Amino acid sequence: MRKIEIFDTTLRDGEQTAGVNLNTAEKIEIAKRLEMLGVDVMEAGFPAASKGDLEAVKKVASIVKNSTVTALARSNTSDIDYAWEALKDSAEPRLHVFLATSPIHMTYKLKKTPDQVVETAVGAVKYARQKFPVVQWSAEDACRSDLNFLSRIVEKVIDAGATVINIPDTVGFTNPEEYGRIFRYLLNHVPNIENAILSAHCHDDLGMAVANSLSAIEHGANQVECTINGIGERAGNASLEEIAVALAIREDFYQAKTRLKLNEISRTSQLVSRLTGIAVPPNKAVVGKNAFAHESGIHQDGVLKEKSTYEIITPELVGVPSNQLVLGKHSGRHAFKDYLHKLGFHPDENKVKALFEDFKHLADKKKEMTEEDIFALLIDHKIQPEVPLYQLKDIQVNYGTNQIPTATLRLLTPDGKLIQDAATGSGSVEAIYNTLGKMLPSSIKLNDYRIQSVGAGRDALAQVFVQIDSDGHEINGSGTAQDVLEASAKAYVHAYNKLQLHDEKKSYEAMSI
Repeated sequence: MRKIEIFDTTLRDGEQTAGVNLNTAEKIEIAKRLEMLGVDVMEAGFPAASKGDLEAVKKVASIVKNSTVTALARSNTSDIDYAWEALKDSAEPRLHVFLATSPIHMTYKLKKTPDQVVETAVGAVKYARQKFPVVQWSAEDACRSDLNFLSRIVEKVIDAGATVINIPDTVGFTNPEEYGRIFRYLLNHVPNIENAILSAHCHDDLGMAVANSLSAIEHGANQVECTINGIGERAGNASLEEIAVALAIREDFYQAKTRLKLNEISRTSQLVSRLTGIAVPPNKAVVGKNAFAHESGIHQDGVLKEKSTYEIITPELVGVPSNQLVLGKHSGRHAFKDYLHKLGFHPDENKVKALFEDFKHLADKKKEMTEEDIFALLIDHKIQPEVPLYQLKDIQVNYGTNQIPTATLRLLTPDGKLIQDAATGSGSVEAIYNTLGKMLPSSIKLNDYRIQSVGAGRDALAQVFVQIDSDGHEINGSGTAQDVLEASAKAYVHAYNKLQLHDEKKSYEAMSI
């Protein structure tokens, strides 16, 4: 039984999703959850992109102990030095360095000859090996590269010291048969290939990222690179949860397994969704709300008689909560704290006190609190900014079928002032957003607004996701509350606060592989 290494790039490639801008605290929360999930390697960022990204990678590397932390670098000494500064104190410093190998990239982007590309790649790996004990080299746009040239450059970088070779489908161009053929070709034509691990990195532009990754495993890859919920730029990356569960359910076919704790998948998915502001589609495989729902009468009848008739994955396998009552308004602080630890959160006493107060307030109104509710409450606290920004204090909406909807809001400003304003709109949500548009000092366009429930029932929490645009900067935000309108206001304020942090950070856009 082969062991497949899981290389998670949610914090690097996943953050390149349009509108996603994780701060250091959010990256740390995701990193802790990935460590609990059991990923072998996590790519924490691109240190050369900005000082903020460098510090975030350094912080993640100092905290994570049971997974290897790596960072991305282009094939130049400056990028490699930045990565070393971020990772030098980690348990196992590991570098991920890349260079394009396809004719179209070499000609139009790099403006280098094939010989110059080989020389640059070899020089970068040799320089990196003076610092890093483990160097992974990636052939950007490998799937549109000439296989003879790809074999040649792979052989040279292995000789230079690379011990992991990544073959990315950078633009999501290939299909499973073609992708598998590339791995077979390298295994048969690179003389020193036994000195390196082959890795797969697939994008989902044609909807085949997971299928291509599994094909790579079939044909010799021992590492796959993926993201939680399949997030990433354009159409996203291969979904970690889909690859992991496919290997577990079809172990008989792939004869390969991972070390992941599959029952942590659901919570990890929820955390990433909330912190990135990207909702999980209901029909998403493994982690979607409908992944274990049976609507057809024939299916329902079969499942009632024998689950395996239509259910190949059990909810328990991926840690989907059963929604039973877990805590209520009479629960004490000690029980609440113990439950937080069960969910993998270990806040300090001040945070526990604040969380418990919010929990009791919500439990008084909701009566029954499920794991999903408590997890949503926790994440809502986690997404609050590290520095004082705008806070929603009060909201009042007047609506009637024969009246003009009017919203009145009070906000606490970063300098501690309480401001109030009101506006109208064609609907309640528009009235709220028109009011916030008057109160927040920026020109903002609302690109997207989506709502979903947390759990079921008439008293279910509402979760709102928004995407705003300011001068070309797209930022996602989210908010949770029992009232839809309050959740809507929270989501807008959250997105605005992230926009302010983004403007202050002024980071360069991370580069793709």
